[in-house]
Amino acid sequence: MTMMKAAIFVEPGRIELADKPIPDVGANDALIQITTTTICGTDIHILKGEYPVEKGLTIGHEPVGIIVKLGANVQGYSEGQRVIAGAICPSFTSYACQDGRPSQDGGCHGHGYKPMGGWRFGNTIDGVQAEYALVPDAQANLAPVPDGLTDEQVLMCPDIMSTGFSGAEHAGIRIGDIVVVFAQGPIGLCATAGARLQGASLIIAVDGIEDRLAISREMGADVTLNYREVDVVEEIMKLTGGRGVDAAIEALGTQTTFESALRVLKPGGTLSSLGVYSSDLTLPLGAISAGLGDHRIITSLCPGGKERMRRLLNMVASTRIDTGALVTHRYSLDDIGAAYDLFGHQRDGVLKVAITPN
Repeated sequence: MTMMKAAIFVEPGRIELADKPIPDVGANDALIQITTTTICGTDIHILKGEYPVEKGLTIGHEPVGIIVKLGANVQGYSEGQRVIAGAICPSFTSYACQDGRPSQDGGCHGHGYKPMGGWRFGNTIDGVQAEYALVPDAQANLAPVPDGLTDEQVLMCPDIMSTGFSGAEHAGIRIGDIVVVFAQGPIGLCATAGARLQGASLIIAVDGIEDRLAISREMGADVTLNYREVDVVEEIMKLTGGRGVDAAIEALGTQTTFESALRVLKPGGTLSSLGVYSSDLTLPLGAISAGLGDHRIITSLCPGGKERMRRLLNMVASTRIDTGALVTHRYSLDDIGAAYDLFGHQRDGVLKVAITPN
């Protein structure tokens, strides 16, 4: 067999299933047969034309699969082995990687710097919503799946869990901190879990969907606020005795949530931004304390590489985090158009969709 099915970007508003050649394997690559993948909110930005990619590019960046073929330079793995690879798959040879920023691995192939360059699957190279996918720099990026774990148990590791945890890590959460997480989609839910693991003593989760708030309580939230029912900023300031939160994690990517996160920060607090923004942000004078509040705003793109994936897989295997509730719907690759329609319109309580090629 020389051809495979793949979901490709055609034009804004159109991602379709097409036949493409199975990739050739270079010396540093690995070919994996995809057993499960999923659709991300970033894929919806691509679908809408809000994030530009080349026409004909295979979309998707969250792979679980089986090694089919290894490049000559790839050591320590075997064909038939179950693996994942991070959505961010850096080379670890670029200036950005050696500067401790593997997610920004944009200049490693002589094409100049590109923000988010470490995100290659479905961005700068063919992605993983396909029957097969080529993992570049496989030695640095393949992570074996521990025995006994299912595809769906580890499906959040390549991106969603890694990104959510990054939001909590970059927020600098300390034991005893008060933390609020705005938006309880898949990434926000993992940020909530990450805040708990980092040692927060009070975690406030904000969303407008009660089912998501219920899941957030399972993931570690102590207090849940439905923004459709209460003034969230006012409630948070009451909960903190007017002090404000130590850290606010923004996991949606809108002006409203970003601004609310600023308004509830204590002086010296941190806003950790995970949202993918599709329009300009503004910084209101009061929310940023006229620039005098010692606030810290940090954005995050999750790190990649096999060591990051190993640590996340260990967390799943240890049962310290269970992301099973995040997979709410299942589709075959042949029906990926319907999966995009469901996920893009956020119907039927969808959180994450598991896509299985066969």
